[in-house]
Amino acid sequence: MQPVRHEVIPDRIEAGTFIVAAAITSSELRLENCRLGDMMAVVDTLRHIGVTIDAEGGGCVVGRKGPIQPADVTTQPYPGFPTDLQAQFMALLSLAEGNSVVIEKVFPDRFMHVAELNRMAANLRKEGPAVIVAGVKKLIAAPVMASDLRASAALVLAGLAAEGTTTINRVYHIDRGYERIEERLNPLGAKIIREKA
Repeated sequence: MQPVRHEVIPDRIEAGTFIVAAAITSSELRLENCRLGDMMAVVDTLRHIGVTIDAEGGGCVVGRKGPIQPADVTTQPYPGFPTDLQAQFMALLSLAEGNSVVIEKVFPDRFMHVAELNRMAANLRKEGPAVIVAGVKKLIAAPVMASDLRASAALVLAGLAAEGTTTINRVYHIDRGYERIEERLNPLGAKIIREKA
């Protein structure tokens, strides 16, 4: 047996979540160690809805200046659109200028975040394995509850864009996929406080 050197690839879901954070807040963000080639379905959708995303060195630069455009998203196994970014994109599309459709083909019942986003003034309607997203002008802060890891991320992103202070309960889910997310977003202008129960 011969020794080998192997480099672990960066987490495309974490990168996608931070890209959506920039898009939903209309900010510019540079991500290091972000392999766009591993997430082309996501990149194509982002560009379609008006987000600029360009490779730079081993990372990327993402930003948005204009309004979010609607899109139809269908989750699929890799290399298709990842189910693990569905909730985050739903938060983003809830601010689009028009109607979008999100179809979940991997986990058809993965829509626990829909009711919570609706508490924040999103206009989402579940229809079987799909959600009709009617874009709204703004999200409004509300107390919400995280049901799983990706729903937690979606609620954090929605909270970044919402007017007022959003309180997210059961955030322990988020720690399974994002290391100290508040410490990574706060230096970029977020105001996230983690309170102990």
